[in-house]
Amino acid sequence: MSVTGEPLLAEGNLHTITETAVSQPVQSKPASSAHHGMTPVYRLLAGLCLVLIALNLRPLFSSFSALLPEIIASTGISSLTAGLLTTLPVFCLGFFAPLAPKFGERIGMERTLLLAVLLLAFGTFLRGTGPVTLMFAGTVLAGACIATCNVLLPGIVKRDFPDKAALLTGFYTMALSGGAAIAAAVTLPVYRALDNSWQQALSLWAVPALIVGILWGVLTWRVKHQRAANKSKVTGLWRDKIAWQLTFFMGLQSSLAFTVFGWLSPILRERGLDGITAGAVVSVSIGMQLIACLVVPTIAVRSRNQSLLNVILIAFATIAMLAMLFMPLWSVWYWAVLQGIGLGGLIAAAMTEIVLRSPNPRVASHLSGMVQFVGYMIASVVPLLIGIIHDLTGTYTASAMLFVAIGLVAAWNGWGAGRALHVQADSE
Repeated sequence: MSVTGEPLLAEGNLHTITETAVSQPVQSKPASSAHHGMTPVYRLLAGLCLVLIALNLRPLFSSFSALLPEIIASTGISSLTAGLLTTLPVFCLGFFAPLAPKFGERIGMERTLLLAVLLLAFGTFLRGTGPVTLMFAGTVLAGACIATCNVLLPGIVKRDFPDKAALLTGFYTMALSGGAAIAAAVTLPVYRALDNSWQQALSLWAVPALIVGILWGVLTWRVKHQRAANKSKVTGLWRDKIAWQLTFFMGLQSSLAFTVFGWLSPILRERGLDGITAGAVVSVSIGMQLIACLVVPTIAVRSRNQSLLNVILIAFATIAMLAMLFMPLWSVWYWAVLQGIGLGGLIAAAMTEIVLRSPNPRVASHLSGMVQFVGYMIASVVPLLIGIIHDLTGTYTASAMLFVAIGLVAAWNGWGAGRALHVQADSE
């Protein structure tokens, strides 16, 4: 079966969550036996490597935005071009996601993941070499590799850690947000420590990816590849109303999240904050997502439906984004906390609802693929629009109406996606 999904959707906990949340019985699948014969030390090291890989999947976004004014001043690129560089990796998350399972089936998930992490390091290095064309090439390569890791990591967790899937998924999710927060906080100080070289400051993020890639390669290179014995087919999903409501909900909330990664620091700096303080605010916002990612799934599962929860979280994220544009600068720390709770809760709620809206784990996996593919395509458009609006108006405050529109449409779809119903799809 093709493996698709996001941090909270490791298939190892699909059956457990679905049984808890809905009364309709779910067809269980036998637990993977792939972990049998693996020593405790190997499993510990493999789990640690997976978490470290996740830690390297978001610095690409937040490190670039932390230095965006310096990059624009140095290269002379327009806000539109900067928006493209911010948008490209998000677009790649969706565009390349369907290819990852095919490579995993052909050469094995371990080796596909190894190649993805090593090429992520190379793409990150390439992005910091200077010329704009190489910045684009490195960004596309790194984005494609992140998409591959996004898809394969949950499948490896499900296969090799079926008894620890929920625990490892929690660490993996926290590592995603943690990596983004670290990059947002330290990239500008590193830039200044390196004699104001934005190229070196960006390229430096290739080092941790290279290190964990080498560790993963040493650990898993001798693992024998076994082709998937069973390929499933799910029909009717792309014609289902709830599936599309969940997809739009996911895409629109992701667009707000990647706006924070790509544009919040430049927005705050345009308003008058210095670069280090702006990066710290972004880091606080992203860091607060860690708490929300752990708390919201429990609330969602225990609720009769998630419609109101979705709307409240969208309101938090949208109001906080508007506050970053208009409220006094002394208050941005408080709004960063609210923003982090909203955005962290939204991704956690969206991914949990993929499980809750699915009648069985097989459909959940395919629904996750649909949501990730289309949702990230939607999410990639908004950062680009912000760059265009800034080019046309000369200010970020003109994006306020865009954020209001996103919030309203996301709330509408979130209310529908939160209803306690299953998608109408048949699995064979």
